[in-house]
Amino acid sequence: MSRRIILTAALFGATAVIFGAFGAHSLKNVLTAGSLEIWAKGVEYQFYHTFALLFLALYAVPNDGLLKWSYRFFTLGILLFSGSLYLLATRDILNISFVNYIGPVTPIGGLCFILGWLLLFFAASKRKL
Repeated sequence: MSRRIILTAALFGATAVIFGAFGAHSLKNVLTAGSLEIWAKGVEYQFYHTFALLFLALYAVPNDGLLKWSYRFFTLGILLFSGSLYLLATRDILNISFVNYIGPVTPIGGLCFILGWLLLFFAASKRKL
């Protein structure tokens, strides 16, 4: 379990750096200031939850269902929350016509983040540290 979490965190960490640099250097001449803020928020939350995954990997033990679900919700949260913000920020240059369907995905990703943190809380409350 720890290996999978670390691999996932490493992938999300690398893509967060890439997306951050891409936004700062390539998109700054193409997007509006508001869209750049949306992009940056996606990168920011991707980094926060990449670090949460790394912490989770240090805390993970085999057969801990709460931590397994915490991992799943953090991962899903990054994909839905940050992913939807990346799409929303670039909707004009990507010519995305289904933007009305992307907006509601962001709070679902946020809910996944909250569930991940709550499951981590419950896992820690059950275990003696």
